[in-house]
Amino acid sequence: MGRSDGSAQSAAFDEAAANTVWFYPKLVASAGFKTLFREGMSLVEDTAAYLDGPGREESRGLPRPAALAYATESMRLTTRLMQVASWLLLQRAVNEGELTPAQAKSEKHRVRIADQNVACPTEMFEQLPEALRAFSAKSLRLQARVAHLDRALAEAEAAQPTPDGAVAEQFERLRAAFAG
Repeated sequence: MGRSDGSAQSAAFDEAAANTVWFYPKLVASAGFKTLFREGMSLVEDTAAYLDGPGREESRGLPRPAALAYATESMRLTTRLMQVASWLLLQRAVNEGELTPAQAKSEKHRVRIADQNVACPTEMFEQLPEALRAFSAKSLRLQARVAHLDRALAEAEAAQPTPDGAVAEQFERLRAAFAG
């Protein structure tokens, strides 16, 4: 029986890592992501145009409680869309080679894709202008899609073997034991 050394095991680990097909680059380069990106940016633009124009006019005619709910919901809607847009732009930057996945990961802490609902109770939400309700509903669906994608990317990233992980640590211990 021959004596195995750590370098053979390390080489096996390196070979497995080299032969792994990473999900992340394929996902952000996919047609599905490009469609999601276009939909997201279009929703941001359409919502901004509504809030700055017709929405402002519609809010002036609301009774005080509904006007307060409108202001709260429009702020939450804007925040939600800016977070989603930031996430989409970050992923696109990786796709286009402007950022490495590692750089994007370090920037990701600034982008929070949190589950959010509408800002007011259902009965008050129903009193808001139809267009604002529609933009809120679209933004919630978009946010859910992005949150799902974000979780999938995080899971794929966590599944990637890294030389700094526990497995690599074990290989180093074996290498040291057989080297001595």
